[in-house]
Amino acid sequence: MSIHPTAIISPNAELGNNVTIGPYSIIGDGVILQDDVRVGSHCVIEGPSEFGRGSVFFPFVSAGQVPHDLKYRGERSWLRTGERNTFREFTTLHRGTEGGGNLTQIGSDNLFMAQAHVAHDCIIGDHVIFANGATLAGHVIVEDHATIGAYAGVHQFCRVGRYAFIGAFSAVVKDALPYARTVGNRARCYGQNTLGLRRRGFSNEEISRLARAFRLLLASKLNTTQALEAIKREFSDWPEIDYLIRFIETSERGVTK
Repeated sequence: MSIHPTAIISPNAELGNNVTIGPYSIIGDGVILQDDVRVGSHCVIEGPSEFGRGSVFFPFVSAGQVPHDLKYRGERSWLRTGERNTFREFTTLHRGTEGGGNLTQIGSDNLFMAQAHVAHDCIIGDHVIFANGATLAGHVIVEDHATIGAYAGVHQFCRVGRYAFIGAFSAVVKDALPYARTVGNRARCYGQNTLGLRRRGFSNEEISRLARAFRLLLASKLNTTQALEAIKREFSDWPEIDYLIRFIETSERGVTK
């Protein structure tokens, strides 16, 4: 373990093996840093919060603070993250509130670039990329392999589907469709994210099926209900299509089209 002499570590914090704490960083009560976590200089990490093995904090990260929510009344809440997450400079991560189950939860292998913000009660999957200044309001769900572009903002209670791409400076006020490019203020959907899907290992056949499904959903004269029925008739038992249909059918805010 390597702790700089200027760092302040609460006696109620738990540090795993091979943890590194840089100059002037503060680790508060109820913080759990698992093995191989590296905290740079001038970071402030408050608890209750837990950070998985191999996570890296660059300078000036603020994590585990109380939420930006006027309904918060000091109830005990948590921030929990998985393994190998990277938090770049000035990233801010807030704990949950009673209205969201008292938990903000982040998966593993995510990249949060400088000034990214995760508000209270958000749930983030694995392998997600937040570009500089990407911002989530409270209660947002971001599923695996999504990308949130620079300075994009996602409205509270929205969902961002798997493999979704949110363009820079976008304002997302409804659920962002999986596999798709959602761009603009206010955001619109521009079909499947072909380049991103290829980079993620999707086959040409899978991409072609998704392209056909998005044409029915976005470019036909069918309304959403009719488009979903047409997609079900044309494609059956394909996991990516079934997931797309379920995502739309379970949307509470509506989806971005």
